[in-house]
Amino acid sequence: MKRLKWILPGLAVAFVAIQGVRPAKNIAIARAGQDITDRYPAPPEVKRLLVAACYDCHSDTTRYPWYAEVQPVGWWLSSHVNDGKNHLNFSAFAGYPARRAAAKLDAIIDQVTDREMPLTSYRLGHPEARLTDAQIKLLSDWAEAVRQRILADNNLAD
Repeated sequence: MKRLKWILPGLAVAFVAIQGVRPAKNIAIARAGQDITDRYPAPPEVKRLLVAACYDCHSDTTRYPWYAEVQPVGWWLSSHVNDGKNHLNFSAFAGYPARRAAAKLDAIIDQVTDREMPLTSYRLGHPEARLTDAQIKLLSDWAEAVRQRILADNNLAD
């Protein structure tokens, strides 16, 4: 019981102290012409779906929820965003080599169709990212059309 008297206040002090250690925010100035929708225009609904379900983790601009200000949750979110951008960054997509871009689009189709993306943890806090079957088809069809265009424009075999 004596230890508990010291442990709880110690944990409270540690919790307050870690609030000062904040990760950098993923908010950058847009790179003109580098976003996937700059190079491959998307219908408004597809663009809306990309922003709602993908861009927070896969672009240079993240919309942070209020709880991102509470550590260690902010660190966890920052780690997810950094990992997502390492796999795919829509803000830099136009700079990808053709083969890589086509492969990324193929992966997008597979992961969205298999409901692996957006992540379950993301969908829990973002109801707009819970894609319906029709939205998945719309997004997948657009990604496939872009993939086919990249392959054709660069004389690459499917």
